[in-house]
Amino acid sequence: MKKAFAVLVILAMTSALVFASGGGQSTAAAAGPTKITVELFDRGTDGGKSQADNNAWTQWVKDKLLKDLNIDVTFFLVGRWTENTDIINLMAAGSAPDLCYTYNTGMISSFRDQGGILDLSPNVDKLLPDMKKLLGSDPAFAGKDFIWRNLQPDGKMYSIPSYRVALAMRNTFIRKDWLDKLGLPIPTNKQQFHDALVAFRDKDPGNVGKNNVVPYGQDFDARWGLANMVESFVPANISDRDRYVYAIASRNIYMPGYKDGMRMMNQWYNEGLIFRDFPLLRVTDDFYNLIKSGVVGAFGGNWDLPFRTDYNIITDMAKNVPGANFVPVDCFENSSGVTVKDMYDKVGLQIFVPSFSKVQTAALQYLNWICIKDNYSFLQIGQEGVNHTTVNGVPQIIARPANDPWIQNSAQNIDMTPPINGIEMGSDDLNARVLALTYAGFAPDVIVNAYSLSTRNARAPVVVNAPTSKDGTYGQTLQDKADALIAQAITAAPAQFDTVWDNGIKDWLQSGGQEVMDERAQIANTFFK
Repeated sequence: MKKAFAVLVILAMTSALVFASGGGQSTAAAAGPTKITVELFDRGTDGGKSQADNNAWTQWVKDKLLKDLNIDVTFFLVGRWTENTDIINLMAAGSAPDLCYTYNTGMISSFRDQGGILDLSPNVDKLLPDMKKLLGSDPAFAGKDFIWRNLQPDGKMYSIPSYRVALAMRNTFIRKDWLDKLGLPIPTNKQQFHDALVAFRDKDPGNVGKNNVVPYGQDFDARWGLANMVESFVPANISDRDRYVYAIASRNIYMPGYKDGMRMMNQWYNEGLIFRDFPLLRVTDDFYNLIKSGVVGAFGGNWDLPFRTDYNIITDMAKNVPGANFVPVDCFENSSGVTVKDMYDKVGLQIFVPSFSKVQTAALQYLNWICIKDNYSFLQIGQEGVNHTTVNGVPQIIARPANDPWIQNSAQNIDMTPPINGIEMGSDDLNARVLALTYAGFAPDVIVNAYSLSTRNARAPVVVNAPTSKDGTYGQTLQDKADALIAQAITAAPAQFDTVWDNGIKDWLQSGGQEVMDERAQIANTFFK
């Protein structure tokens, strides 16, 4: 049924792009402003957040944009956690907003191959000068501007990346109060971490009941939460070429050594160290509530996850369990004894304009407008005394009360400033200082430590600026199959692990993985000489 639905979606998208394409540049109506629609992530209203498309921030943008450029913007909501499906369906129907963004680069390739998105290359110098200046130079390609990162060999460019100010990716966190009660140190290697989980299981330092203790908490996205542990088994001397060829669909299951890491996770699961029902825990808030209840001893995720004010993990947990606290650990050494881990490339979102938009020029004018310092800075930090105070020369965000019209529904309003993810102050030093102040209720050195551990010995992904088509064709299928295989392999009986893993890899390769790998290998033969 799922395969049949996928085929129908692809066919619908193909026909819609063929019949809906044709686009055209915007022409401002003499009688009034040009009307455009702009994508905006909807993260829901839990925690007292406002409606994403109807609050003080969106009204500020609407009013100022109308005054500055005579453009009337309507924000078009797309589910943050359902963006892949939502955007594919919108593009297939020819009803996507005039300015879109996505974290799924494979989707961009697919839309490009179907003729569904605009070639932006002729518009950079003419319509996007402020964006070019904001994005700056490209650290992966010396002497080139970052705005041209996605330029194809044929001179065309179908999306522009946003850039990340902070490049930290993941951390693993452990209950410091449980370690202290057991007289255990903060782990500095895998064995110490494993020993701590065993002690949590056997000694119940939180007095939650031995049957309730969850030594390592995990939800359905195990490839993310367990990544620092699993990927430490990838050989230390792996080449950039192999990292590129085997990093398929944002999944690393074909990397050398990955299976060994999964075997260790299978062992830990069967020892009762990993949350038994993790594959069923598909609602993010359910996982966070499990942690907040005080029964979880460790977990992995985004580098700042327990400190984020939109989730309030430590704050709410401490209300339930006074003195409870998580600290990050950097203890998963590779074969060379180095705690290598991933970090983000400078690339964040991919921003694109559908080819069937009738107001393409106005959409790009809006994109450039949001890159002007006065505009993006206001959206990031707001008004002095209302949204921030100044501490040692940098702004500190004020947490607004629930349902306040000036509450930021995403950290630093990143959903409203798609060209930039993070507060940009103009220097690395100021950026680091302001980042630490954005976590209300936590001392700056706590945040700096978490960021430092996450980026220590970290590697950015290999950048190969060459077009691919197979990633877009098979990307979602390969992601889904990889995630399912990871869950099946972890929960398998130890005697069945090899059979489950090997059969899953065989199916994954036959489902497009081999084609993607072959295409990447051919590109790599030219790029890595």
